[in-house]
Amino acid sequence: MGTVVQLKNRINNSYSDLKTAVEDKLVLVEEKIKTKLSSKVDLIEEMTKYHLRTGGKRLRALLTLQCAKLCGYSKGTRDVNLAACVELIHAATLMHDDVIDNGEIRRGKKTLNKIWGNQSSILVGDYILSRCFEMMVDDGDEEVLKLLSSTSAEISQGEVLQLQHKGEIDMLEETYLRIISSKTASLFAAATKVGSILSGKENKTKEALEFYGKNLGLTFQIADDALDYNSEFKLFGKEIGNDFYEGKITLPIILLYQKGNQDEKEDLKKLFEKKDRSENEFNRVLILIKKYNIINECYRKAEHFINLASNSLSIFKETKEKEILKNLTSFSLERSF
Repeated sequence: MGTVVQLKNRINNSYSDLKTAVEDKLVLVEEKIKTKLSSKVDLIEEMTKYHLRTGGKRLRALLTLQCAKLCGYSKGTRDVNLAACVELIHAATLMHDDVIDNGEIRRGKKTLNKIWGNQSSILVGDYILSRCFEMMVDDGDEEVLKLLSSTSAEISQGEVLQLQHKGEIDMLEETYLRIISSKTASLFAAATKVGSILSGKENKTKEALEFYGKNLGLTFQIADDALDYNSEFKLFGKEIGNDFYEGKITLPIILLYQKGNQDEKEDLKKLFEKKDRSENEFNRVLILIKKYNIINECYRKAEHFINLASNSLSIFKETKEKEILKNLTSFSLERSF
């Protein structure tokens, strides 16, 4: 995939193209989210307003809007309501994630649990999920309700599975893929499939977009995990190493453990058995990551899912909407933020 310098110079406009394509709808999604997060309880109001100020790419909401557009949905506001719903499910899972991981920084700002504590963060996350279910019921489509409720359950199972294997240095790649398929890819898949459900499309179309979303989500998460160990980003001042300091076993560490010699494996095992890890220890791991060319190996594996995502769009006619979604597969791998 080349160096990060090359990636930065190879400007990919697919995300901005996607955002521009549904910009008018995205404004309505933001308004819907603000309305749904409002509360008469002061603490909830304060925490949700803070969460909104931290921003985010709104990628899942954008996918719902664009897939609805691809499938010909044009009348009504169901796409806006359900895009907001998908985004709020994501927001709630992030809040719960930060509590589980003892996260302190997200999107460059202090996490909710760092400011208000774990108890408040969990309860506000639950409040947001409750709002999501209200929106699903208001939509009135049984298929949508089943899809998004089962996706919420799938995400929770992925969280528990990750917790079950925490610190397991010899984790199988298969287990890692099961975790990220549940935690990340399932919501991507739901976001893309919802767009086809809104338009009343046949099962073949629904399955194609669901498959696209799932493989896009897998690519997205693998790229995210690889970025956290990409020493070249240190040159650009990007904060890396969060997964390492949290003791989270992700694909770079799994591949490194597979390739390392016996001494290196023992060292890695000891590092991830510790409660805390230092910057010097992280730098040692970065040297090994570079030695075994682990980042490129991660990208190579992600390319498999990129191809699957891209190929699943072959049933659609050549349109601007399709082109944007196809280009997005490259963005998910090449992104540097």
